Amino acid sequence: MIEEILRLKKEKNAKILSHHYQSLEIKEVSDFVGDSLELSKVAAKIDCDMIILCGVHFMAETAKMLAPEKRVFLPNAAAGCPMADMVTIDKLLEMKELYPEAVVVTYVNSSAAVKSVSDICCTSSNAVKIVRSIEAQEIIFVPDQNLGQYVQNQCPEKTIHIWKGFCPTHHRVTKLETISRINELSDAVLFAHPECRPEVLELADFIGSTAQIIEACKTTDARRIIIGTEQGVVDTLKQILPEKEFYMLDEQMVCKNMKKTTLEDILAVLKYESGEIHIDQEVAENATRAIAKMIERS
Repeated sequence: MIEEILRLKKEKNAKILSHHYQSLEIKEVSDFVGDSLELSKVAAKIDCDMIILCGVHFMAETAKMLAPEKRVFLPNAAAGCPMADMVTIDKLLEMKELYPEAVVVTYVNSSAAVKSVSDICCTSSNAVKIVRSIEAQEIIFVPDQNLGQYVQNQCPEKTIHIWKGFCPTHHRVTKLETISRINELSDAVLFAHPECRPEVLELADFIGSTAQIIEACKTTDARRIIIGTEQGVVDTLKQILPEKEFYMLDEQMVCKNMKKTTLEDILAVLKYESGEIHIDQEVAENATRAIAKMIERS
């Protein structure tokens, strides 16, 4: 199957872009593996006719908006994002009416439609930088409450109205569970994603996006590291840094949506060109402006 994927990928001038949360077998056939910001930038620059985005729906939408001349495919149509589903255009417009002077900063974990009524986007790696770059003192931060609170803590000079969405994979871990894990591995450090609860982040030795966590693991002197993010990051770290020991903060930190993509799905896209992403032109134009502003400032 892998041989057939590699053959068809070359024949159709296709590139496979995968998020860190994908399984190892998906990463092995990918041309690039990265976090949301990295995938966005690569999609805009990579030379190909087809992009197969192994992630979730909003990532494929972002790739299509940044590479409108390319055909973009999501291998598994059921790979959605619960956090992205927690915000709608109607509810966001209502919030904008409540705070008319506020600038809307929308996490990329959101639909193209929601991005289209936003002022600027951000990722977990650049959210603090984006908010600090905004002249306005009032911000509406959508949709992740934990990332929003982290940004508020880093930017106390701003008034941030935080949407009450969350990532189920990260939000599920509590302070007590984290303390228990730290006590169990008393000589290990904790590196956590800002989608975790604020009380979990208070216990972390390092806070960063998936890509930032991976880089921090490469440079730290620590030999035993607890990873507070999705299982796929731990799989990658064990593979690229075998001299160090990595432990999941919670064994249940697995994104079921990210894991829906299979090699069979990728092969089907290459064979039948199914799962192509299409976005309304007006929505795409407005959403692309918000994404472009993010990339310029990051």
